Amino acid sequence: MTTVMVCDDAPLTREVMMRRIGSLPGVTRVCGASSGEELLAKYATEQPALTLTDLRMPGMGGLDAVKRLLALRPSAQIMMMTLAEDIDGVARALAYGAKGYVMKDSTREELAVALAPFIGEAMPRSGGAGRPGVTATLTARELEVLRGMSQGHSNAEIGAELYLTEDTIKTHARRLFRKLDASDRAHAVAIAYRTGLIS
Repeated sequence: MTTVMVCDDAPLTREVMMRRIGSLPGVTRVCGASSGEELLAKYATEQPALTLTDLRMPGMGGLDAVKRLLALRPSAQIMMMTLAEDIDGVARALAYGAKGYVMKDSTREELAVALAPFIGEAMPRSGGAGRPGVTATLTARELEVLRGMSQGHSNAEIGAELYLTEDTIKTHARRLFRKLDASDRAHAVAIAYRTGLIS
């Protein structure tokens, strides 16, 4: 049996995600949790193959839940859920050991692709769910751009700080994405945290 746990403090969001995930091939059961505390309490009995948790929740948030669960169960497979692009939160969760992230408004088809590596279906792996590796050394300028990304700054803001045009920042971003084998900003920042390029 393939059980998936969905943790979100918003009942409607949790139920919608549970229904979508429960309809995917390979998923035999879906259970829910409304907080990080409940996630940890239920994990031992539910034994999910994959746990999806909201990044931002009252009390024990998703980041703390990831850290505590992986300290107890290093083999746990965890993905984050976020409503808006939360680069810093996602990057830190991936650095802690989360396997990827999905948007809360993901379609059933998008969820099928993102969750396939964890539910046994032979579908393409999403860019956010893999284990990235550093394939080349970044230049000093690329590192500056990456640090700006890690602070949640836009390309225009990074350009203003470095006295460069926004197009130049975009060029540096494309190059560092290619070198890091990163699919997007959050993925690149996560690689940087994990490999010690930034801290």
